[in-house]
Amino acid sequence: MARVNRAIELLEQGQPVYYSSPRELSYEGGVQASQTWSDYLVVEMEHGTFNLAGLDAFMKGLAASGPTKSGHHTPTVITTLPTDGTDEHVMRANAWMVKQVLARGVHGILLCHAETPGAVKVLVESARYPFYTIGVGKGLDVGRRGAGGQGGAAEIWGLSVEEYMRRADVWPLNPEGEIFLGLKIENKRALSNAEATVRVPGIAFAEWGPGDMALSHGYIDRDDPSYAEESANARTRVKAACDAENIAFLDGVTPDNIVERLDDGVRIPSCGEDVATIGRKHTNRTMPW
Repeated sequence: MARVNRAIELLEQGQPVYYSSPRELSYEGGVQASQTWSDYLVVEMEHGTFNLAGLDAFMKGLAASGPTKSGHHTPTVITTLPTDGTDEHVMRANAWMVKQVLARGVHGILLCHAETPGAVKVLVESARYPFYTIGVGKGLDVGRRGAGGQGGAAEIWGLSVEEYMRRADVWPLNPEGEIFLGLKIENKRALSNAEATVRVPGIAFAEWGPGDMALSHGYIDRDDPSYAEESANARTRVKAACDAENIAFLDGVTPDNIVERLDDGVRIPSCGEDVATIGRKHTNRTMPW
C-alpha cells in the first residue's frame, strides 16, 4: 500500500519536508487545514494547552475533508508534549501522554528538551506495540503501547484496525513504519548527550532549538551577537550527530539561504510557504501540495 505518512514518503524519495502549525484545534480547524501547503502539521502542546478533545476533533476534521492533493488520507500530524525528555524516570511517568496523542491518530511526536538517551528510549518504547521486534535487545526493550486506542486511530489513517496495528511502528527503524519521532536538543544538558541521544533506535529527525539553546547559555535575545559562536557550535554539533546516524536535521531557513542549507543537508527546513516554494523548485519536487 502507499504511504500513510507523507513526510516519510518524501524523505524516502530524498525530498525535504516542510511544516506549519494549524490555527485552530477543532473540527473546523481540521477541515481548514486538510489542504495545507505543508508536508506535515505540528500541533504545539509544549506551551499550549494539552487539549486532547481539540486534537481529537481536529484529526476527525482532517480525515473528513481529505484526501490531500498528494492523495494521502490526511496530512501528517506531529505533536509536541508538555513533558520534557529530562531522564528515563520523568519520561516513564509521563508516557501516558504518548499513548493519548497516538490514540487520537497523530503520525508522530516531537520530544522537547530531549536531554538523555534514557528519556528517548522510553519515548520510543511507549510509541510501539509489544509485538514489534525490530530493535528489541539492540538498544530497545519491548514496546509498551497497549490495546484500546487503535480503532479511532485506524479510522483517521483510513485503514482497518489490523492494518493500522501492522503499520503503526517507528520509522526508519521499521522500514514499513509510519510513526515519525523527533527530538529537540535545545539546551546545554541535551547538547552534552547529543550523539548518544540521536543514536537511540527509532528516531527519525532532530533539531537544535536556537531559542531555548540561547536561554540555556544565558541570553534573552537569541540574536545577541555575543552568543553567536556558542549558538553556531551547538548547531554544528547537532547536525553532525544527525548526519552520523543518517537521520533528518531540522533547521530554520530564509529566502537567502534555503538553497545553501538544502545543499548542506538540511532535510526539514523551518520556513513559510514562500520559502518552501523556492526549496521545492530547487529539489525538483513533483509530489503535489
